[in-house]
Order: sequence, then structure tokens, then C-alpha cells
Amino acid sequence: MNLHDARSAIIAALDRMNALYRTTVFDEWVLVSLKPGRGAILAYSGPRVDSYKKHFATDALPLSREMEGQKLGVGDFAFVHTATGTQHDAVMRIGDSGYLFCNNTAKTMDEIRRGQLWLKAQQAFVELSDTLRADPMI
Repeated sequence: MNLHDARSAIIAALDRMNALYRTTVFDEWVLVSLKPGRGAILAYSGPRVDSYKKHFATDALPLSREMEGQKLGVGDFAFVHTATGTQHDAVMRIGDSGYLFCNNTAKTMDEIRRGQLWLKAQQAFVELSDTLRADPMI
């Protein structure tokens, strides 16, 4: 899958999550390449257009700690249940070096998970995972 198709699949899945949850699950997402020595932000959607790049490394720290010692395969994902504010709540590996970071800037994952519709909304995230596992971003 190319970048354009991956971006379209992400947007569709997150829109479906919001519809199933009946409110916004993640109001911010960042698609990055984490190639050693050549990392790059490939796409962004959210409320911090002017500042997200400057804070990306700091915002990803809770997820980095959560994933320490783990090796995510393509399609695998992880959540941090207590990340607050601009700290990223979820990450999904979408290719050899591609990762999707998602965030709700107003709620933690613990707060989101308390919603009665979370399990339904999570299905769309898992379906995105399955799609990218079958056809990773190149």
C-alpha cells in the first residue's frame, strides 16, 4: 500500500470509529516513518498543525515506555491508558518503518474505554490493523 492509500484507510477507519462511538475517539493522528537516521513525519491531522512537530518526541514518550522491549509486527498496536493531553494514546505499526500515532487531546484511553460504545469502536481499529497487516504501507 502506498502512502496515499494508507492515509485514506486511516481516515476511513478513524471516521468509522467516531461513528460507532458517537463522538470523537482520536482527534489527532500522526503518520511517521521511523527509519534509523531518516525519520520523517508523513501526514498529520489534528488541532496542533503549527506545533505538533516540535513536541512529537515528548508526546510519544509514554508509548515508547509502554513498548520498551516489545517488537511490534506490522498491524500490531499498543495503547497507553493514562497518557494525558498531547501525549499519544495509541500506536500501530503499519509498515516496515511506518507507524500511526493516535491521540485524544481531551481524554485518556481509560476515560475513552469507560464509554459503553468503546468495544464497537475498537472493531474499526482492529479492522484497520488487519488491512495494514495484509497490505503494509511501503
